[in-house]
Amino acid sequence: MAWNKPMPAHPVVAVAGATGAVGQEMMKVLEQRDFPASKIIPLASARSAGKVIKYKDTELVVQEMTPESFQGVDIALFAAGANVSKALRQAVVDAGAVMIDNSSAFRMEPDVPLVVPEVNPQDLAWHSGVIANPNCSTIQMVVPLKALYDIAPIKRVVVSTYQAASGAGQAAMDELYGQTQQFLNGEPFEAKAFAHQIAFNLIPHIDVFMDDLYTKEEWKMVVETKKIMGDDKILVAPTCVRVPVLRCHSESVNVEFTSEVTLEQAKAAMAAFPGITLMDDPATKTYPMPGLLQGTDDVYVGRLRKDPTVEYGIAFWLVADQIRKGAALNAVQIAEALLPAE
Repeated sequence: MAWNKPMPAHPVVAVAGATGAVGQEMMKVLEQRDFPASKIIPLASARSAGKVIKYKDTELVVQEMTPESFQGVDIALFAAGANVSKALRQAVVDAGAVMIDNSSAFRMEPDVPLVVPEVNPQDLAWHSGVIANPNCSTIQMVVPLKALYDIAPIKRVVVSTYQAASGAGQAAMDELYGQTQQFLNGEPFEAKAFAHQIAFNLIPHIDVFMDDLYTKEEWKMVVETKKIMGDDKILVAPTCVRVPVLRCHSESVNVEFTSEVTLEQAKAAMAAFPGITLMDDPATKTYPMPGLLQGTDDVYVGRLRKDPTVEYGIAFWLVADQIRKGAALNAVQIAEALLPAE
């Protein structure tokens, strides 16, 4: 049953997991976008309770997150992990709050919309108290896919990702820093956060392997793309790779269409689409690069060209900050879309 509780113009917003990497970024995005909250409540585990977070011109004290924390809350932004989200879902909904969840807990549940606001905002109309944020690598891919899909239906997508260490958390970033220094100093080191050395290396393995020999990260890109785009016929062939980059995921994407899409049409569609910045000028060596785009909000697209191996094909390269558009920003944009029209 669709949610019918009206959203106030100035909602009370709780941020669950406010001291983690994504939670901190959610707080930052709420502030930077001047989200019209009447109150912001940062929540975290007992060990983080009492910490102080600066927000605008005030200091907010982190509260311990319990089932009672959501009384009086209108929007609960969750960045606390799948197990926490599952444990607290009922308490959030019973309190009358809308949960916008960044974990993988509910993404494929049929009654939970999986939303990228530039792509499928219409799906927000049928939420029943929970809205899922897609996986980071899926989010940044479907934005340009939607721009192209509006020209012609998409038949097949072949994608290889180049995913930053920060996608695996702070320990993974620390390991990249530490291993790089140890490698350059000729010192021995061991892999802990990753299955193998990450410094000066690529690891074609993100999340667990499944029975079909694809990883769970790759599976997410397949099923989430179909759900977000609202088209089960789209075929997706992904390979997800961890690279020694601190922040921003990159992707190489080849798209096959059911009918002709010219390069000029593709470029014009990308340039006009909300949330996309086109960086595509081979003459001046202009294209997106992860080392230069951290902290930005858009999906950056370049290297647009025809794919001559299929009848109707376009290839391109994209980069996005996976902590912002791939997580925190997308969640806040969903919250903004829930606000009543002025």
